[in-house]
Amino acid sequence: MKSPPTPASTRRSFIGRIAGGAAALASLTRGRAQPAPRKLGIALAGLGGYATGQLAPALKLTQHVELRGVITGSPDKGRQWAKEFGFPEDYIYHYDKMSRLAENRDIDIVYVVTPNALHLAHASAAAWAGKHVICEKPLALTVSECDAMLAACRANRVKLSVGYRLQFEPHYDELKRLARDGDFGRLAKMSGGLSFKMTRPQWRAERKLAGGGPLMDLGIYAVQAACMAAGGVAPIAITARELPKQRPEFFRDVEETIEWTMEFARGERGDFSTSYNQGLDRFRAEGDQGWIEIAPAFQYGGLKAVTSRGPFTPAVPPSQQAVQIDDFARCIREDRESPVSGAMGRRDMVIIEAIYASAAQGGKRIEIKT
Repeated sequence: MKSPPTPASTRRSFIGRIAGGAAALASLTRGRAQPAPRKLGIALAGLGGYATGQLAPALKLTQHVELRGVITGSPDKGRQWAKEFGFPEDYIYHYDKMSRLAENRDIDIVYVVTPNALHLAHASAAAWAGKHVICEKPLALTVSECDAMLAACRANRVKLSVGYRLQFEPHYDELKRLARDGDFGRLAKMSGGLSFKMTRPQWRAERKLAGGGPLMDLGIYAVQAACMAAGGVAPIAITARELPKQRPEFFRDVEETIEWTMEFARGERGDFSTSYNQGLDRFRAEGDQGWIEIAPAFQYGGLKAVTSRGPFTPAVPPSQQAVQIDDFARCIREDRESPVSGAMGRRDMVIIEAIYASAAQGGKRIEIKT
């Protein structure tokens, strides 16, 4: 027997119940916690003061990365780190055995935190083991070494990033925004630098390990800030001079204090200095409609900024390094270039080489060729 026709009101009710059920199911699905993506594993190459004092605390705050190994010349140090972070002692590697990292699928990234002269060897070894690389600044001792590091990473299809933590700091995000949006006009006049008094001998004052003096260690921060204020571009020319040494016995083969000027294509100009025998921590950028000054400007925390409109007080993350490392993990997952790429590290070494060349030639103006 044929069923009687369904009244329109009943059909509407039935369709409504289906739609309501589907919406409820979709809501439940959206509300259900999805499994978190696997954290990427990182190994630190070098367990000195920066790794211990800054990166170790940062890696306890990262959301996308966790410490799963170390590369060190001290097995005892390695065991201490393994105990603290809970990774197997088999994941402690010696510098000479970095090729073994290729066998370890739990480690995705190597963060190179060794002295500057070792950056190329250790970053390249990590790349040839198939690991993505973060390298502390400066990227290498020379532009040619930067090129070799970049080539190793390209050959192994791994990403290369530089430890430029301040590129992720809210005060510098504002500096970049001001440069982009022009609130204060073009930031045509810049000044500042970073200096401190070195009181004990260390590798940073040895050319063989550091490649130079405070310019390689501290001045690079001012170079970075100036390029941000100029809209993310490199300067077109440099002039520089090295000041007479007050402690020549302490700084035998590196500069003690150096001053330089950066000229940019649109007319921006920056005057900076760096020293291992002074105190300075400031960056200022001025336009024809306003200015911003950050002081302290380059520390691991506690940065303060004042503008022509008043103080700028953004919310800041508990760790600059945690934000930097997490961003690199997202770059790997999303297969995109890091905003602090190896190419940026190379750019800055071109600038640093020009500063040294100008100072060596008595302040001759050196044009930048990238």
